[in-house]
Amino acid sequence: MALHELVYGLYERRLAARLDRSRVPHHVGIILDGNRRWARAVGEHPSEGHRRGGEKVSEVLGWCEESGVGVVTLWLLSTDNLSRPREELEPLLRIIEDVVQDLARAGRWRVHPVGALDILPPETAATLKQAGDATVGASGMVVNVAVGYGGRREIADAVRSLLQEHASRGTSIEELAEVLDVEHIADHLYTKGQPDPDLVIRTSGEQRLSGFLLWQSAHSEFWFCDAHWPDFRKVDFLRALRDYAARERRFGS
Repeated sequence: MALHELVYGLYERRLAARLDRSRVPHHVGIILDGNRRWARAVGEHPSEGHRRGGEKVSEVLGWCEESGVGVVTLWLLSTDNLSRPREELEPLLRIIEDVVQDLARAGRWRVHPVGALDILPPETAATLKQAGDATVGASGMVVNVAVGYGGRREIADAVRSLLQEHASRGTSIEELAEVLDVEHIADHLYTKGQPDPDLVIRTSGEQRLSGFLLWQSAHSEFWFCDAHWPDFRKVDFLRALRDYAARERRFGS
């Protein structure tokens, strides 16, 4: 074993031992960023970066599970990503389908598709729906797979669903305006019924949300990591949990 691997192993165990289990976030959102930049840095095709990123998913979910996290939201594909060149998008969609199918076959976690399935290719949408149906009875973590996801799109879809629901009841716009509050919209989000994310992690050094869980992250804590997603290590994850546990959360201020 190389010296740096030994040092990291010792550091990882030290971080894990000192983790305050009473302050572990219940819901963690993760922006899996940097697959293409990782591939470029090592001289590989972008699809190899996406493949390596896909292999990292189950490993990170295992870290979340053993740390006591209850809900994880993984942003795998944005609505903007759907405009990528076909030669890059199609392999990426196949990788995402493989990742989701592997999660469903494992049977450990409840897979919940999050996004606008109607704008995805039919085979991708079907894979996501099948994974959700197959794991609906799983007792482990809830794993939201955000594919074809955009925060603005989610809010627009929520408002549209809300209006359609009340129109079917015969409620007028004026009547709805009198009673409308934030909970009405929250009840129509893709993540309805789930707690908002306590912690949002983004890899690759970018320090922005890019539209991820815009509504739900109003009071989230953020942690940004320089490592590209395929290089994200357990020590990075444990550092994020340590940093979160040390913060004094001030909701609304």
